[in-house]
Amino acid sequence: MKARRQDTGPRMRPFRFAVFALAALVVLSLGFALIPAEKPAPAEPPFSERARAAALSAALDLRAAGMELASAGAADSTAVDPVVTLLTIQARALMSPGAASMTGSATGPAAGSPQASPQAGPSAASTAGPRNAAELVQALATSGATRLRDAETADGGMARLLAGVGTAQLIAAGRLAAATGVPAPQGTPGPDAEAPGTPAAASPCPSPSVPATSSPAASGPSASAPSAKDSAAPATPPGTRQALAAAVSAEQQAVYGYQAALPRLAPAEAGPASEFLGAHKELASAAAERLRAACGGPVPQQPGYVLDPGFLAAPAAGLGKLEAATLSSYGDAVAVSQGQDRIWALAALRSAASRALRWGADPGPVPGLTLDIGQLPALPAGAGRPTGTGLAPSPAAS
Repeated sequence: MKARRQDTGPRMRPFRFAVFALAALVVLSLGFALIPAEKPAPAEPPFSERARAAALSAALDLRAAGMELASAGAADSTAVDPVVTLLTIQARALMSPGAASMTGSATGPAAGSPQASPQAGPSAASTAGPRNAAELVQALATSGATRLRDAETADGGMARLLAGVGTAQLIAAGRLAAATGVPAPQGTPGPDAEAPGTPAAASPCPSPSVPATSSPAASGPSASAPSAKDSAAPATPPGTRQALAAAVSAEQQAVYGYQAALPRLAPAEAGPASEFLGAHKELASAAAERLRAACGGPVPQQPGYVLDPGFLAAPAAGLGKLEAATLSSYGDAVAVSQGQDRIWALAALRSAASRALRWGADPGPVPGLTLDIGQLPALPAGAGRPTGTGLAPSPAAS
């Protein structure tokens, strides 16, 4: 008699299911391991870097447009060549440290650096650049105004660089307009431009009778309560008081120089000099007021200043040098200040550069910043080919 064959089917089903489930899990895990993880989107670069890239793109586009207009005879080369030289130096100053090896598009930012903001509008990429001197003047003025607007928000040193680039581009727009006989664009700074009269923000500052610090042995309410200076200090960026004090000193010296030059100027020059003297007195007062609001001490008025040996013999040229000497003070103020103080310093920088130009002094390719042109990186090959509209939008627009 044969033994009954046992039915193992029901017992094997859970085991088979477990084996198949384990095999499927192994396959899926191997598949996930072999598929590379999706790279996270790169973080948006800081505003200052985007503003620098946009300024570089605009400078290269405007430079290329100027070269093309001069070569095609659409504009007088003697008037356009100084603008091209200015934009060349500015573009070199705006290139990041690794930009010397930049390849590809002549108007793109440095390799490895964040890209500039895209042009606004669907048809911006196909828009032609400046076609004549009038359009180049307007493009220069628009770019300069954009750089100054970005300087209000950018970080310290980049704010100073953008402020100088924008100021020089606005001045270049006015000079090119005068040289080519086209209307100057609205907003181009003149030598009589003044800093805005926005009052300085009130800050709680310690009373002269209250000591700034208290000794550990002191007693009474003043020993434990924080002084007003302590509460005001965090609101004032480092270096602001020093920069404002330097601006006061520079304006006091400018007032002294104009008072010494006025009796020796020709009648045609005495009128503008008298107006500029009034502007310097107002700037000195405004700088002193902002210094007080920042809890800074008063800057003593010096009884006199040492003027250059040839100042009295050629007072107009001496005033030009005097105006140019104030630019670094306002460049420093732009770099270390914020808010309304920076806006005031930007306007003061523009007016000082225009006054220096009025007396025949060169405010430089980046007013407010001393450049060693020999140390700047060279532009990449092919940077003379126009590829855009000559204008890069402000990063704030994106």
